[in-house]
Amino acid sequence: MHSFDFSFLKLGVFDVLDVLLVAFIVYQLYNLIRGTIAANIFMGLITIYLLYMVVKALHMQLLTGILGKFVDVGIIAIIIVFQQEVRRFLLLVGKNASLQRNKAWWKYFFGKAEAEKNNYARIKPIIDACKTMKQTRTGALIVFAKYYDEQFYQNSCEVLDAKISKRMLETIFQKNSPLHDGAVVISENKIKSASCILPVTEKADLPAQFGLRHRAGIGVTEANDATAIIVSEETGEISYAKQGRIKMDISFAELEKLLNKDF
Repeated sequence: MHSFDFSFLKLGVFDVLDVLLVAFIVYQLYNLIRGTIAANIFMGLITIYLLYMVVKALHMQLLTGILGKFVDVGIIAIIIVFQQEVRRFLLLVGKNASLQRNKAWWKYFFGKAEAEKNNYARIKPIIDACKTMKQTRTGALIVFAKYYDEQFYQNSCEVLDAKISKRMLETIFQKNSPLHDGAVVISENKIKSASCILPVTEKADLPAQFGLRHRAGIGVTEANDATAIIVSEETGEISYAKQGRIKMDISFAELEKLLNKDF
């Protein structure tokens, strides 16, 4: 008869707390990759780790040794396989800390009413341009980057560094414009670049009607600390992408609220 050692299942209060904290972190990471190919890889790694714990408890030496090699390089493997997702997670953590600090200082020095007034003046030309493009069914992709990564954006863009205005945005996305095919990137209260070719999302559960414009809008918010407005060329419908998620067919009142919050 073989005896089984289940001593590893003896848990104390801090062990339970440790497990709960790890579960919370894993859940947040899974939210970042949900619906992508990376989610399948993530579940595969979890399965290998659970299998390793089982075979180790059952003293199956050969499988323990083989699976142990995977577990030993687990952190390195995660960083390599989930490079983009780790980048998004760190950007999300940094963004939340920075955003709260900036809001506190802004309200302290200028007051809430003044901050909202100044922000509305910034977003009004964007909303007005979206209204026109919705009516004329002009396709558009406008990206709002919190940090303008020159290496990421400028390699495939035309650098403008122009003032934000309704007419400028309409001109760029006008169908006969040489800059209309691609994205506009807005950062630091300026139109930094236009005609940008962006990476598309790898999500497999998107609606069939989503074209490259919608997929690029989602993709850029997965890889960078950015949000995006997408105007559909076929329907004029306005969508809003953030952190790899997308809200479809939003109203202008909702668009104003989203931009007030994020831009």
